[in-house]
Amino acid sequence: MPFTIAISPTRTPFNKNPWLWVFLSVFTIIWISTLIGTNDMNNWLLENTLTVLFFVFLLVTYKKYQFSDLSYLLICVYLCLHVYGAKYTYAENPFGYWLKDYMGWERNHYDRIVHFSFGFLLAYPMRELFLKWVKYPNMVAWVLPIEITLSISGFYELIEWAVADLFFPAQGVAYLGTQGDIWDAQKDIFLAFLGAIIATTIVSLVKKAFKIHEKENA
Repeated sequence: MPFTIAISPTRTPFNKNPWLWVFLSVFTIIWISTLIGTNDMNNWLLENTLTVLFFVFLLVTYKKYQFSDLSYLLICVYLCLHVYGAKYTYAENPFGYWLKDYMGWERNHYDRIVHFSFGFLLAYPMRELFLKWVKYPNMVAWVLPIEITLSISGFYELIEWAVADLFFPAQGVAYLGTQGDIWDAQKDIFLAFLGAIIATTIVSLVKKAFKIHEKENA
């Protein structure tokens, strides 16, 4: 098959899609490097619990449901950003410190980048899921990724509170990474919400500009 990236879901066996091998290889290398180089193993394990669950979901559903190559690329980038943050803890991420010095910020904003990326990078895969897998109408598939992003972001902040305050208080500060900002949770939720809005807006504009039409319930 041509080595081109598909923007719509295709029924292709895993071993015959070279892009999936590229994405899997890149993510695996980065994931292993974060494990080997982490300075806080307990935090790494906590941060990667949801990563493992998400990865299992992708593997289990692949035979019956497949995303497009573009969606797998976006998912791969997001997971790489997340596990890179887990390597050092989000609040101590070196890239975040570099940005802090370069931009003159008052805090390490790497956690903000990942929360924004959650909405910006995963809104398109979620739209594919609702449109192609669940067979929702086109308009619903546009709106739901934004709503789901907002809901999951709020639910994740509740998980963070439970993990940090109830179950693993010793890891609380490292896991939350609030850096003294009392509005950290609200800002994280807003950035993910904003990322999803921007992503769906861009996709909508691109489809209109190139006159790309999608069949509902296809």
